[in-house]
Amino acid sequence: MNRVELAVRTFFWIFFKKDFRERIAPFFEYDENQLSSIEQKVDEDESGAVVLPRQLQANRSDAIALLALLQREGRLIDFLKESISDYSDAQIGAAVRDVHRDCAAVLERSFEIVPLVEKEEGSQMQIVSGFDPDETRLTGNVTGNPPYNGILRHCGWKASKCELPQWQGSSSSAMVVAPAEVEL
Repeated sequence: MNRVELAVRTFFWIFFKKDFRERIAPFFEYDENQLSSIEQKVDEDESGAVVLPRQLQANRSDAIALLALLQREGRLIDFLKESISDYSDAQIGAAVRDVHRDCAAVLERSFEIVPLVEKEEGSQMQIVSGFDPDETRLTGNVTGNPPYNGILRHCGWKASKCELPQWQGSSSSAMVVAPAEVEL
């Protein structure tokens, strides 16, 4: 098939075949120099959608990805951005219950948050010389050198994994946390 015939057929396929239009759209978000410099093969995922090589994928901050997840699944931003001064404590409590449950599920699925210290809060704890200040924060009357004896006030948290979804959208919408919703 020659280039003219291919261009004409592609032109009409874009108009009449939505799935085709969605599959080739990522190629038009980059200039020709960017595309020609990429030597990797373009793949397709299970659904047949185009998966661009890593160099061509739009960048999105992991922080924005996390915000988007918390909004999509827990409506956290909607809750935090809405003024709650006009609502009763019972109404706020009912809303918080759903937001809490859904956002906690996002954290567990994406990060598997676990306690940093496997002791009960309020229990005695000894801090030895050479402790990591990123893992243990000393509060109160801190004098002298370790070892220190104290009371565990908070166990701390750590993520045992970090799995955020890979951004597949355009670079122009990489900062979008939640799309506008329009009902027709």
